[in-house]
Parts: sequence; C-alpha cells; structure tokens
Amino acid sequence: MLYVKNLHKSYQTGNKAYPVLKGVDLTVAQQEFVAVMGPSGSGKSTLLNCISCYIPFEEGTITLGGQELKGLSEEALAKVRNEKLGFVFQDFMLLDGLTIRENILIPRIIQGNVTKEAEQLAEDLLSLFSIRHIADKYPAEISGGERQRTAVARSLINRPLLILADEPTGNLDSKSSRAVIESFENARQHLNATIFMVTHDSFAASFCDRVILLNDGAVYRTLEKTEERGSFQDRLLSAIKDMSGDIR
Repeated sequence: MLYVKNLHKSYQTGNKAYPVLKGVDLTVAQQEFVAVMGPSGSGKSTLLNCISCYIPFEEGTITLGGQELKGLSEEALAKVRNEKLGFVFQDFMLLDGLTIRENILIPRIIQGNVTKEAEQLAEDLLSLFSIRHIADKYPAEISGGERQRTAVARSLINRPLLILADEPTGNLDSKSSRAVIESFENARQHLNATIFMVTHDSFAASFCDRVILLNDGAVYRTLEKTEERGSFQDRLLSAIKDMSGDIR
C-alpha cells in the first residue's frame, strides 16, 4: 500500500542545510493501523508532510498504491491528495458555517460530485461513528470528540487508499480519545481503511498493529503488537524510555 524507501529531507537556512529525515524506510500494508512516535524534532511531521505531497524531498521514493509520488505535477499531486489520501488533523479543521453532515461531504462538494452514493456513504459514516444525532448541528455546538469523529468521517468520504492522521487525539480527553481511536478501528473493520498516524499519545498508539519510533530523522525501532493492548502500551513506554536514554 505505502512504501517509503531511503527518504531524505533537509531544510535550507541561508547557506546551511539542516537534515531532518535521514534515510527513512517504512511500509504500511492495506488495512493496517500504524503509528509513528518520537521526540519533538525527530522528523514526524516532516515525514507526514512528505507522504501527503505538501513538501518535496531530496532523495528516496514514496509509493502509494503502486504510484510513485516523486516527480508528479502539481495537478497530479492535488489529485492524489483529493482521491487517494484522507486527512485528520489535531484541530479538526471543520468549517463552522456548515453542518456536520455537510462537513463530512466537503471533499465531494469541492469536487462537484455529491452523488446519491456519496450522500448514502455520509449517512453510513454518521451511523458508524455514532454521530447521526448531531448531523444537523454545527461544529460549535458539539464536543471535541464529536468534532474529531466528524473529521474521521470526512476523511473517508472519498474511500481513500490511506488516512493520514496528525496527532488526532492531541486536543482530547481520555474518553474522547478512545472514541476517536475506536472510530479508526471501525473504519478499518467496515471500510477496509488503512491508517498512518503520528502521535505523542502512547494510549492511542497502543491500539495500533505497529508503532515506528523515530529519532533524529531515522527509524530507531519498530514494535509489533503481539499482546493485549495494555501490555503493548507498557512495552511501548519502556521502548520510549530506552530511546530517551540512548539519546542522552
């Protein structure tokens, strides 16, 4: 599904280049739920921005659904973002003047392609994520957890190959965080969704199939979940502690 190979990205300040990603390799299989964790400055956001085609990279390849992204025109990249990727952001990015149902349909509205099939999918997503009762309300009238579940539903309206989630539980309490993560699980189970999530939240990451620890622009370690969620979270926290010790 997603293949990242030998990815390098630097930022230029004056005459000096600052490397941020230093040969990152990773894969995400179809219907897999994968998280990336790491300290601030480790390259998590840059990695997500490269995959989402928002920033260019100097070296390496990113292949999504058999299509290599490097070298595509702006028009082709916009098509990838709109049709093959779904996005979930920390601060929801809902439009205040639209209802919850309309917010879910926004990608189709932008395309001018609000078909009966799309409207039915929106209704199915409202039910799947237990937000049908707020379908005609506006973002200011609902909770943070409900806003984020709306954002997850919106990310699925085009049935993308991959959902990119950037700190989706960062602004939520533990109860709302669990509801959002369960929304991802429901999307995976019922819609064959594939999710790639950047997070600082070990609780959220413990629901994933794999967690990639990123440090100083490189993959430090990858952990696969082979036990119950709570035990996996403990192992994850231990690995993060070990990584912090290695940094020092």
